[in-house]
Amino acid sequence: MEPSASAGTTPDPDDALLLRSVRRLVDRLAALPPERGDQPTPLGQHLSGVLGTDVRTLPVVSEEFAPHRLADVDIALTALAGDGPGSLLGVSGGSARQGIGFAELLTAPYAGADVGPVDYATRATGPDSERQVVAFGIRCLTVDGVPLAVLQRMPRPDYGQPLVVLEVLAADPAVCGTFLARLRALMLEHSVLRGQVLSFTATEYGSEAGATFLRRPHVPAEEIVLPDGVLEQVVGHVVGIGEHRDTLLAAGQHLKRGILLHGPPGTGKTLTVRHLLGATPGTTAILLTGSSLHLIGAAAEVARTFQPSVVVLEDVDLVAMDRDFGDGPQPVLFEVLDALDGLDGDADVAFVLTTNRVAVLERALAERPGRVDLAVEIPLPDDDARRRLFRRYAGEQPFSAAALDAAAARAEGTTGSFPKELVRRAVLAAAVRGEEVTDSDLSQALDGLLSAREALTLRLLGHADGGERPWPGGPPDAGDLPGDPGAELPPESC
Repeated sequence: MEPSASAGTTPDPDDALLLRSVRRLVDRLAALPPERGDQPTPLGQHLSGVLGTDVRTLPVVSEEFAPHRLADVDIALTALAGDGPGSLLGVSGGSARQGIGFAELLTAPYAGADVGPVDYATRATGPDSERQVVAFGIRCLTVDGVPLAVLQRMPRPDYGQPLVVLEVLAADPAVCGTFLARLRALMLEHSVLRGQVLSFTATEYGSEAGATFLRRPHVPAEEIVLPDGVLEQVVGHVVGIGEHRDTLLAAGQHLKRGILLHGPPGTGKTLTVRHLLGATPGTTAILLTGSSLHLIGAAAEVARTFQPSVVVLEDVDLVAMDRDFGDGPQPVLFEVLDALDGLDGDADVAFVLTTNRVAVLERALAERPGRVDLAVEIPLPDDDARRRLFRRYAGEQPFSAAALDAAAARAEGTTGSFPKELVRRAVLAAAVRGEEVTDSDLSQALDGLLSAREALTLRLLGHADGGERPWPGGPPDAGDLPGDPGAELPPESC
């Protein structure tokens, strides 16, 4: 900036000249490239020989990938680079390397980088498999006759680096684009994520920690006790649409769909989801629940990339209006709805949302029509369903049909958790006596569970009487429902 005179004083010409000279010097220094020594570092000298040109003259091309793609990146790079002598190099320098870019490692005098050991890490590639991947190392390869060097870094959120980073140098910089295109194609072709059941977790720094592989559950339809037609309706919407993909697309119909399973706790929503996952072998499934719901962006990206896919968002009411888990001002629920809306109509992706308190979500979903196109209530079991549940959990125990039916009739308002616990208590009482369990044990266990002193136990088992009320003191006014991003939940719901 130009010198200015204070009120009542005359500027000194020498001071003004000095300030202008300093400003010109600063401008010239700012225009210079980062400081590089007269000679490249030992690592730079080595790679200059590999690439056949002075690395100080080459630009660095960078590419970033999500943490859940680390194994895919490593597999694709190994396929491109091979495992010949000198194809993989390490870098000396310890943890100090983490904050230094590829160019500085090759040219900056203070880096002093040299060829050293390769750093490795272990990453899962399935529920029962894993792979040793390069955590920090340089791949040397040739693309269309042009030598390249690729610095591969795994995510290090503790160093402010939450993503997988590749930095590429080539004797012909134009080849970098060709290399990256082939890398992405191989990552897609050989991905360890396709057809898997995955969940995501966050690091202590809030960024994505990567994918966790889960075994695909297998829950037969006969193990699920729901009102007639409910399970068939859910399966038809999630699975049936995908089975008729070609016909629907030919007719100009969209494939993406959203389904909301709502009802009291313990009525079978999670069991229904597990049945869906077992009924879709080969489908990519991503499960998010609780605090991991803010990773919906990563889940949607995986679902879009590896179709057909199912994204399960459990208990969305728990964080429907929680701003603590999002990166921006919008609650997590709206981030979920935006993810549904961001998919193309021909995306074979099903979103399955579950909630115990549909009132928390209803207005927000209604004001954004089309994201969820089917809502299915999973209600408390009726008389017939309770009888079936009691018989199922009784198993091979010698209870009479009359005793089981009588217990089911007295257990009105309970969920499937109730008969499971009831049978366990009856069997335990008989075991303490050293005798075979009888109808009397069942009756006495039922009396105990239904007694006033077991009121809290009943609520924990999903009994309707005295159980969770969705809104303390009655429902809120319409203006307080969560269609408004500024709305707050009642204290009991937080």
